[in-house]
Amino acid sequence: MPGAQKTDVLIIGGGLAGLLCAHRLTAEGVDCTLIEADRIMQGVSRNTTAKITSQHGLVYQKLVDKFDSETAYLYWQANQQALELLKTLAGEADCDYETKDHYMYAPSDLKPLAQEMMALTKAGIPAKWEDSVPLPFSTAGAIRFADQGQFDPLKFASHFCKNLKIWENTRALAFEGNHVQTNRGTITAEKIIVATHFPMNNKHGAYFLKMYQQRSYVLALENAQNVKGMYLSSEKNGLSFRNAGDVLLLGGGGHRTGKRGEGWNGLEKAAQKYYPESKEICRWATQDCMSLDGIPYIGQYSKKTPQFYVTTGFNKWGMTTSMVSAMILSDLVQDKENIYASIFSPSRSVLHRQLFVNSGEAVMNLLTPTVPRCPHMGCALKWNKEEHSWDCPCHGSRFQKDGRLLDNPATGDLDA
Repeated sequence: MPGAQKTDVLIIGGGLAGLLCAHRLTAEGVDCTLIEADRIMQGVSRNTTAKITSQHGLVYQKLVDKFDSETAYLYWQANQQALELLKTLAGEADCDYETKDHYMYAPSDLKPLAQEMMALTKAGIPAKWEDSVPLPFSTAGAIRFADQGQFDPLKFASHFCKNLKIWENTRALAFEGNHVQTNRGTITAEKIIVATHFPMNNKHGAYFLKMYQQRSYVLALENAQNVKGMYLSSEKNGLSFRNAGDVLLLGGGGHRTGKRGEGWNGLEKAAQKYYPESKEICRWATQDCMSLDGIPYIGQYSKKTPQFYVTTGFNKWGMTTSMVSAMILSDLVQDKENIYASIFSPSRSVLHRQLFVNSGEAVMNLLTPTVPRCPHMGCALKWNKEEHSWDCPCHGSRFQKDGRLLDNPATGDLDA
């Protein structure tokens, strides 16, 4: 990207959300450019288990309680529409797309799952109760969402990025109105979409208070069970299952970034217990932005930035949410109405318990007199012995042992 550039819409961030926004806008004849600080699909998007489903944990009972049944239904409708759009696009690419049912199961405590089923019924969302599921332990029951999907997101993205205007190794450094200063020159855009996982601009939107990040872990096992579907526990830190060909992906171990958790240890114990003949062929971890109320932030970055947009806070459901982002933002930047925009608006109320938890973590770690410090906002970093990294409990930035940046919202390495 030599020198100064102009574009109608600039998209910052080359994960799945950014790519789908670029693909949709380009298909609609909008001049758009995408920049990525590193290589496309090499951040959080490559570490997903790639479940394409509108069943997002116990979200519907929360939506009915906090808002109403109509909001819950529209949330489902947006994600179900996203699923169908992804399925259609996947038909054009060699990306191992498979239609699978998705189950949320209760290992023992049935009450939260029963409440979720009541909320789904009240909102008119199609779901079916199952008394048992084919997992290697007994369950109290499960909720099934039929005809969901799974695929290889890297193969999917490699097909659809070919006709897009993309500048890799181009890092956004500063914002001045509709000008974005990068390490390779200045880009002027009428409208800007920030799709960088965690937004990097702290001047607007207060995302450093509205979100925290969570780590979770995966083991890939050979010679294990074919579970013939996708599964998620209704209990905190329960196990997740899905197959990728002949390999079983066993997930779990979630915890707030910068805090202690079981990591891969709990998954290793589960693999030994339930699949003693299995063989681990690889392992990885991922990181997710968690919103205050369980709904992603998709829309205008803040009330004071009318030409500035954001998509973030996917709460571990990045596949359908990436497409929902493309659906909403492609309309908003073209000044079109979108029936889902108000539900996902980043300017909705922040009065939730999680806001005070996030604020407490920030204050505590800002006052902790230890080094190293996170360059994002100065919080004390914690050593992650499982992954050999320095992690920020405030906002989730991560750094290698030598100080090189692993995960945002920090935009640079640790000082030497």
